[in-house]
Amino acid sequence: MSDDPPKLRRAITGGMLFAFILGDVLGAGVYALMGVLAGEVGGLLWAPLLLAMLLALLTAGSYAELVTKYPKAGGAAVFAERAFRSRIVSFLVGFSMLAAGVVSAAGLAIAFAGDYLRAFLPVPPLTAALVFLLVVAALNARGIRESMGANIVMTIIEVSGLVLVVAVVGIFLTGGGGEPARVLESPEGSGVPFAVLGGAIIAYYSFVGFETSANVIEEVKDPTRTYPRALFGSLIAAGVVYVLVGLASAVALPAADLQESSGPLLAVVEATGVGIPSWLFSLIALIAVANGALLTMIMASRLTYGMSEQGLLPSVLGKVLPGRRTPWVAILATTLVAMLLTLVGDLATLAETVVLLLLFVFLSANVSVLVLRRDRVEHRHFRVWTFVPVLGIGSCILLLTQQSGTVWLFGAVLLVIGLALFGLAQWARSRAAKRELRPAAPGRAE
Repeated sequence: MSDDPPKLRRAITGGMLFAFILGDVLGAGVYALMGVLAGEVGGLLWAPLLLAMLLALLTAGSYAELVTKYPKAGGAAVFAERAFRSRIVSFLVGFSMLAAGVVSAAGLAIAFAGDYLRAFLPVPPLTAALVFLLVVAALNARGIRESMGANIVMTIIEVSGLVLVVAVVGIFLTGGGGEPARVLESPEGSGVPFAVLGGAIIAYYSFVGFETSANVIEEVKDPTRTYPRALFGSLIAAGVVYVLVGLASAVALPAADLQESSGPLLAVVEATGVGIPSWLFSLIALIAVANGALLTMIMASRLTYGMSEQGLLPSVLGKVLPGRRTPWVAILATTLVAMLLTLVGDLATLAETVVLLLLFVFLSANVSVLVLRRDRVEHRHFRVWTFVPVLGIGSCILLLTQQSGTVWLFGAVLLVIGLALFGLAQWARSRAAKRELRPAAPGRAE
């Protein structure tokens, strides 16, 4: 690592980082996921969740090595530049990550402003979404420590809601309710292996989010020791929670009932008859969405800052707020783009595009860890077994083949826009370099 002190403040402890990753992985998607999964795998809800966790851990292994080897904000873009020695490749990887983050934040803002919020306040959805993003930006700009403190509180509430689902189903089961045999019921009309694989592709979306942690690594204390523990620990913890929720959902309700519900976990709680108020789950869902948006925008702003430091984006995006030492221009820019994307309003396309873009990022990271094995660094870092990134490459290719043509088209449009921005940035830098090389005018002091 460089001997120069980092421009960003190292304020993130191991516990904070664990909560950061866990809060980002345990996002809003799980509150609607079980109904979709029930349509794919019947009562075997736990199986695709377990498989998705294993697939996510493969790419996480590559991230653990690369992030501790090159602990710089910018994440996958930094790795790609070192591995492929191509500014365009580095930019496309970084831009894919950045675009995925901003698109995800826009989708979360729309979700926040939907039915859950209307249960409390009758506000116009677009106005609520824009105000929500402004509040997230203000907290992000205030400081990483304050943002992490808010994340810890929201993550505790978020996890408590999922634990509550498991607990009330346990009470329901103890009282003679539910049907434990449903956890082994396979779907009709398809083989179990293919059904579980199809479900894992859907469930994989619930595990993306860990990659955002790579973009706050400059603000982590003792990253070589802290990062791998927090990364693997949070993914395994999320997987355990997901599997337990999947088992509880199958026990409480038949797959057909789960599939028909737009709020499957609320339906599960109501089926137990324990008496948890419906408004409580609306509140928990809002907190889960807010937490995901905050963490996503932290990632997007830090990635924008890191790409600016690499010269892949305009240097103005690297400006840091004095005193707070947060990248305020990057926060402002990413927030404005997210606000514009809320006008799209198609949550399904936004969510699927996020997965597509992140799979390109993950594929690049898994290839990069193998290419960079010949690059030695002076400090100690985590090293993953070689077969892990190889399997990670295979898992990304498998999941990419499952994306629809519409999503591929939407993703391609975003990448073309990114290439245009890259070209403009390089043209501006070239003009600035030429101006610096011009000889001084006669008679003027140099």
